[in-house]
Amino acid sequence: MHTLKLTQIGNSVGVILPKEVLARLKVEKGDVVYLTESADGVRLTPHDPNFEMQMNAAREIMRKRRNVLRELAK
Repeated sequence: MHTLKLTQIGNSVGVILPKEVLARLKVEKGDVVYLTESADGVRLTPHDPNFEMQMNAAREIMRKRRNVLRELAK
């Protein structure tokens, strides 16, 4: 567990992530991270959860409609 301190950044408030956390998330300065609510609090991830849901839906359609997509590719 890491303790994060809130700090003033211009007119906003932010947190500084320790190097260990950045390494674990595999992110660096300038990358985008996503904060989502979960049952036990919040979750910080470098992956867009909405994009993941869309990709899962697309994979399911491609699996179900494999033959149609194959014909369209011809």
